Amino acid sequence: MKNITLIVFIVSMFSYAQSTRETMETGPFEPNWESLKQYEVPKWFRDAKFGIWAHWGPQCQPEAGDWYARSIYNQDQSQYTYHLQNYGHPSEFGFKDVINEWKAENWNPEKLVALYKRAGAKYFFAMGNHHDNLDMWDSKHQEWNSVDIGPKKNILAGWAEAAKKNDLPFGVSIHSAHAWRWYESAQMTDETGTYAGIPYDGKLTKKDGEGKWWEGLDPQNLYVQNHLLSQDSKNINSIHNQWGWENGATPPSEEYCLNFYNRTVDMINKFNPDLLYFDDTALPLWPVSKVGLDIAAHYYNSNMKLHNGKLEAVLFGKILTDEQKECMVWDVERGAPDDIQEKPWQSCTCIGGWHYDRGVYNKNAYKSPKKVMQMLVDIVSKNGNLLLNIPVRGDGSIDEKELKVVEGITQWMDINSECIYETRPWHIYGEGPKAESANPINAQGFNEGKGVPYSSKDIRFTKKGDILYAVIMECPENNEEVIIKSLATDSPYYNEELDEVEILGGKMESFKFNKDGLSIKLSNTQHLISPIVLKIF
Repeated sequence: MKNITLIVFIVSMFSYAQSTRETMETGPFEPNWESLKQYEVPKWFRDAKFGIWAHWGPQCQPEAGDWYARSIYNQDQSQYTYHLQNYGHPSEFGFKDVINEWKAENWNPEKLVALYKRAGAKYFFAMGNHHDNLDMWDSKHQEWNSVDIGPKKNILAGWAEAAKKNDLPFGVSIHSAHAWRWYESAQMTDETGTYAGIPYDGKLTKKDGEGKWWEGLDPQNLYVQNHLLSQDSKNINSIHNQWGWENGATPPSEEYCLNFYNRTVDMINKFNPDLLYFDDTALPLWPVSKVGLDIAAHYYNSNMKLHNGKLEAVLFGKILTDEQKECMVWDVERGAPDDIQEKPWQSCTCIGGWHYDRGVYNKNAYKSPKKVMQMLVDIVSKNGNLLLNIPVRGDGSIDEKELKVVEGITQWMDINSECIYETRPWHIYGEGPKAESANPINAQGFNEGKGVPYSSKDIRFTKKGDILYAVIMECPENNEEVIIKSLATDSPYYNEELDEVEILGGKMESFKFNKDGLSIKLSNTQHLISPIVLKIF
């Protein structure tokens, strides 16, 4: 009798698990790598080239930079000290309480998205959740969401509506697959001092909330820390070697993986995003779970159904194998490969930190418009797109220094955007000192800004039909002559039919094709905005 009861219990639990799993859309794509190889990058994305991202969530509320919700649980981190001084000890006031402080009171999504469209963005991205595990929509499967706590606003719905009004494709980034490992520091304690040995709030339970603001909520649905610590987890940096669930990372439970699947499919079904970004090696929770494959198949099939059998979706992953690059778009974080890529790809970066950081503002450390445009041109010359984050303050606004950066981007794009949109790589991506020096990618990217600065000898190329664009990455000093060696009359790339040269937004004293290259003499360079674009036709 006991055995029969146990069997009934197991079957009922299995049925419950099956019934609570969001239905996966069927279609041409099946949840395996071989089937996902059918994927082809849509033309609209290849033509778009430039998107802007609001990498915005509750970690922006303290204005203290990236990975705040993790670093406050480590005594050696500056954010721990900041948190102690501004909020209290993380045993008493943890990140769940920071979420409660976040109100987004000055958030105007339509105004921001319109600003970004005016700056030349051809698609817009919002963050759906981060490693902090808060969903930014009316999530069916996560009680810790922005509608029920914190700002009590449907953040994704607001961004989606703003993108629709501005006729921009809408993207969502999902980062929460890593919360399991990422929040492990919340299980720990101070090593020294007044609070030594007192547990942080990462192991709190629903029962602990009686009489508190979060009564009725289970902190474990946010922190997910009812598991053993990973190897070397006391080392704050060890997570980087375990990002793909290797090197001693404690594997996530089936329940955790199912919850991630349900939340992500729920988001896809609610918002039908045109682009979906995963901050993961390959796909989320791969290779310890196949839910990432399930989500990819669901996303592609759902998008095809929405577009009458045509696939218009773009799905991103990091550190992809050659096989995986057939299945989705490769994303490179804060960097770019050294050469033209056969398949379209994307670089994601930000003008400051990923999350808003008052220290960056105070130090005037935002990337300049020129720096951003140099990056964009280099990326596009290599068959890539640029996704640029403009950090948003906790209140939902951007600061006046960021606004000036966006205005500078707008000014450059107003003159030069024809060398960006709808272009394709030329025979080579460029020439000059930076092109001749190696700058290999480290892990998922992180080679941005390395090497010597750009000079007027650094040239990048794009083409559109029969038009070639040669972009001089820095203004020449003292009206010095610019020589583009790749266009010498004895170069294999020389085309005698390309015999006219114009400079976008400026004037030229002279140009001449000879055995040394295309020699350009500019006039009034002090009025030009770098990078300088030559139109050759």
